[in-house]
Amino acid sequence: MSEVLDILEKAIDYSLKLGVDYVDVRFEKRIYERITVDNRVLREYSASEDRGIGVRVIVDGYLGFAATTNTVWDSVREAIDKAVELAKSVRGSGRRVSLASVKPVRDVRVSECKIDPFTIDPSEKVSFLLDLNRIALDVKDVKSAITSFGAVKVKKYFMSSENSHIELDITMTGLRYISIAKWGDRLERVSDSQSKVAGYEFIKSVDWEKPVTEVSKLAVEVVKASTPPPGTYTVILDSDIVGLLLHEAFGHASEGDIVESGASVLAGKLGEKVASELVTIVDEGVLADGSGVYHPYDDEGVAKGKTVIVEKGILKTYLTSRTTASRLGLESTGNGRAQDYANIPLVRQTNLYMLPGDMKFEELLEDVDFGLYVTGKGATGGEVNTGAGTFTFSVGVSRIIRKGELCEYVRGVTLSGAILEVLKHVDGVSRELKVRTSVFGGCGKGGQSVYVGDGGPHIRVRRIVVGGR
Repeated sequence: MSEVLDILEKAIDYSLKLGVDYVDVRFEKRIYERITVDNRVLREYSASEDRGIGVRVIVDGYLGFAATTNTVWDSVREAIDKAVELAKSVRGSGRRVSLASVKPVRDVRVSECKIDPFTIDPSEKVSFLLDLNRIALDVKDVKSAITSFGAVKVKKYFMSSENSHIELDITMTGLRYISIAKWGDRLERVSDSQSKVAGYEFIKSVDWEKPVTEVSKLAVEVVKASTPPPGTYTVILDSDIVGLLLHEAFGHASEGDIVESGASVLAGKLGEKVASELVTIVDEGVLADGSGVYHPYDDEGVAKGKTVIVEKGILKTYLTSRTTASRLGLESTGNGRAQDYANIPLVRQTNLYMLPGDMKFEELLEDVDFGLYVTGKGATGGEVNTGAGTFTFSVGVSRIIRKGELCEYVRGVTLSGAILEVLKHVDGVSRELKVRTSVFGGCGKGGQSVYVGDGGPHIRVRRIVVGGR
């Protein structure tokens, strides 16, 4: 890849000779593979590779961007010329931009990968999935099962006229398994997945028969369950639902561009209490156990450490890119992320999660006379209004809590409410922490999708609206 690095350096020099105030260039090569077995049949074996270079310039305070899939110099030079032309074309009519100041970075980072997943014989991976799919279907009353393997390998180079030079190599693998049970005329779908920033050694390290069988058994159990009586209850949320709730209803509202537009319930609330004092929410670029996304630097070359958004209930900052940080008068938090080389960075979350507390799970249950335990297995998403701070989610497998004991399963559960009210009613936080990501898809915003991580501990919320769909 030394020839690519030479072209990026040449692109910086060429852009400066054209009189730009600032330029950064991003090279990315992405390889992706997905294999899916559906009811004992191989339904998909897809592989793709994409590469290219994106160029962002600022000329007299105006932004221009262009990209090319051809990494030879002539094509890159044409992209630079186009980016400069676009910046000049909006002078006097477009919106002026400036970048928050950051320290130049020169670094090379490689995520942990002991076995390259793309070197594993395809027949081995297919055979492995066929076996797991059979195991899922062997559970009585499971009528359909889907089992998928995914892997992605990304190489990124970033250079800027501020003398930053960053090289990243990232590998992630994972499995997803879905079981559908039938009971009479009723069907119930339960799903789960596990992904990690690691190579194929992650796949080899897990006894997958256990979680795959568990999902099938849950589907059979839950398909016979009834829906809960609607009402306002005390609810214990598992880490998956905590992650979903925080990412969708709170995390997006904390993104600086949404705050700036006025479409966030958090706008104007810096320094105010927005949650219980038991709640601390952070956004972090790299997790030591590899459970989330690997994001040591954003796509503007800014180091992504641990950003404390809420500390003991107090809103401390917003997530920002360099452009939004400049407009909001804040420091850049390293959250300028682009889907790929062909897109400009937007403000995006990385690994957003709640810090654990000091309670045992059993202690969360103890003084719940009647309530609900909600998990993420089988959650199907929902709706969020970041401006109003409201949400409705269809969640996964749930159980009734009676007098501190987990009792019967219930199905078709929905949660709704106002996120700040929910966070203010958190009165218990467990001591364990779980953050997860998925190689099978990411978070969408502005026509772009990026991998994210989310999670937290178990939490107890004293008041939340529960419905049955």
